[in-house]
This record gives sequence, C-alpha cells and structure tokens, in this order.
Amino acid sequence: MASEKGIRVSFLVSHEWSLVVFMAVLAAIALTNLVTMRRLGRHRALSEHPAVSILVPARDEERNIVACVESLLQQDYPDFEVVVLDDDSRDGTGSLLQAIEARSPGPLRVIPGTPLPTGWLGKHWACHQLAQAAQNDILLFTDADTVHHPSALRDAVQAFEAERAGGLSVLPRQAMGSCGETLVIPILAWTIHTFVPFILPRRTPTAVGQFMLFRQEVYATVGGHAAIRAQVLDDLALARNVQRAGLGWRFLDGSGRVTTRMYRGWTETSRGLAKNLFPVFRYNVPLFLFVWTWLLWLAWQPLFVVALRIAGGAVPDGIVLPAAATIGLSLFTWALCSMRFRTPLVQVLLYPVTILLVTGIALRSLAWHLWGRGTWKGRGIHVQEKRVA
Repeated sequence: MASEKGIRVSFLVSHEWSLVVFMAVLAAIALTNLVTMRRLGRHRALSEHPAVSILVPARDEERNIVACVESLLQQDYPDFEVVVLDDDSRDGTGSLLQAIEARSPGPLRVIPGTPLPTGWLGKHWACHQLAQAAQNDILLFTDADTVHHPSALRDAVQAFEAERAGGLSVLPRQAMGSCGETLVIPILAWTIHTFVPFILPRRTPTAVGQFMLFRQEVYATVGGHAAIRAQVLDDLALARNVQRAGLGWRFLDGSGRVTTRMYRGWTETSRGLAKNLFPVFRYNVPLFLFVWTWLLWLAWQPLFVVALRIAGGAVPDGIVLPAAATIGLSLFTWALCSMRFRTPLVQVLLYPVTILLVTGIALRSLAWHLWGRGTWKGRGIHVQEKRVA
C-alpha cells in the first residue's frame, strides 16, 4: 500500500516538473523573441522609394473607415496610392468614402465591388479586385479596422527591401475597449510571441491579414487571392504559398506603427475568433482538441494544486514547488507579451481566465466549421473548404 502511494506521489511530482520544463521552454522562446523578432522602424533608410498601392477592402466599416483612410493619406512616403473597395456595404461606409474622396483627390480612389461569385469568400474576392485595380509594383493589403502611424508605410517598405522579401506581414498593436476584449484578444500576441521561435530560419510562416505587403510579381506568381479563394485564413495561406515558392516571407513586430481594434464587445470578439481558431490548425480535430485541453490544464492545474495546499488540503510536498514555478513562468511569458505589445497589465494576472474563455470559443469554432455554420458580416464562412481528418 505504501509502495503504491509512493508510486502515485512520484508520478505526480514528475508530472508537475514536466509542466515546469514545458513553460521554461516557452519562456526561453519569449525571451529570444525579444531580440530575434525585429520591429518596424529599425531598418536602414531607402535611397529610392518604389511606388506602393495601399489596398483596403471595406464592408460595413462606417465606425472604422474614416480613421483608417485618413491615417493612410497622411503617410510620410513620396509615392503611393490608396485604393478602397466598398464591398457592398449595408451601412454608411460608401457615403463616408465618397466624402473623403471628394476632399482628398489624387492619392485616393474608391471603387465599388462587383457581386460575389460562387466559390469565393467575400474578403478574398474584394482583395482580388483591389489587386487588379492597383497601379504600382508593391501591394499593401490592410484592413479597414487599422490606424497607421505616419511612418508606417516608409518603415514597412524599408524593412521589405532590407529583408529582400517577396512578402511581409506585421503584428499590429491590439486596441481593446471592453472587458471581453481585454480578457480574450491578448492571446493572439501571446501565442505568436511565446510559441513561434523567430530564431529558426525555416519555421512555419506567420502572418496577420491586417497588414500584408507583396511585390506584384510575387503575388501573381503564387496565384494571389484566387489561389486561396475558399480558405478562411487568407493571410496564413498566402504566406505559406510565398514560402513554398522560395520567394521569401518575413514577419515583424509592427505594434509601434499599426494599431487595430479588431472587434468590439464580447459577442463580436467571440464570433470573430470562432471564425478563425479551428482553421489555424488546418481543421485537424485531434491536434486542435489536444492543444486546447493541454493549455487549459497548464493554466489551471498548478493553480488548483497551490490553492488546495493553501486551503489545508492533502497535497504532497513535492508538487507544490513545481506548481508554483509553473505559475511564475506563465506570468512571466504573459508579462513579456504585455510589455512588448502594450496589452493591459491587468490581463496578465487573469491569464487563466483568458485561457478558459478562449477554450470555450475554440469549441464554438470547432462546431461552426464541422457543421458548416457561422457567418461574418452577413456572409457564410464556408466555401468548399478542404479539411484534414
């Protein structure tokens, strides 16, 4: 009996230390990323400035479109155009764009979208039309919910040329205005900064669709949005295509130059993440369930151990220290992310709640995609998608 109890305790101790090792690896990745994840604004100045077409798809964006377009028109760059496509908006987006165009002739063109063809997702079709309308050799696709520092374009093109990239994306700063956003949105930056080792040259490409820069010929070579017309995550799909073609993909920290408020309030935030979470895993159900179960366990099990010990419960001495170490390392990774990307510090202490809430959204994402449900801005999000068992 005593032997069986000793085996159980030994197993618990080993398990608890395995959590420490896992979190230590993530902490090491986060620390190296402070150096290896380069920032916009740290590259040498250009001697020549290639012409850029800034392309903005806009559907039902009346609350964002003015701030976005005006920030783009104020770019400190000598040669660019801004092309905005009004994608059959049902609100005041079109009239707001017309008013901006009337007072900003020249660099701004507003074009109407054509009807969505069968087999295309809405944003992809809008971006395809924008690419066809572009007049310059470099294309910048950016979303209508972004606001750009006046140096954003100059710094992005400098990085683009210095890195000799065929395509480039950046991680914007995420602005949050509600409790739901504050608790959930930071997981996006934390996941990238903690799980993606930018020190490795041949890692899986990372991309954020809110800011994607391409050379026109590279975009055409990989088939542009037409090649990924039915894939929900156009950013990751395009990045993979560029990398597979050996044309050079780069991902940088753009939080000092580009800001976005992706969603507003809990309902919109949970729906927006549900649209994207399962596709990130390329529809691999076992992997998806394992990852979210593991993250939930990693966040809550050590807390349960420490809380039980504080409450006077029967907890073996050997597991309290590693449980506390796991909690400390978790707080460390979240704090690094908060300081670098300027997310609310209060969320760092509430990271277990963040993981719990996002796990719930992940299950919703799984259900949406397995049963072909879910809409975004009045359109379905499923168009003949290919799934991995």
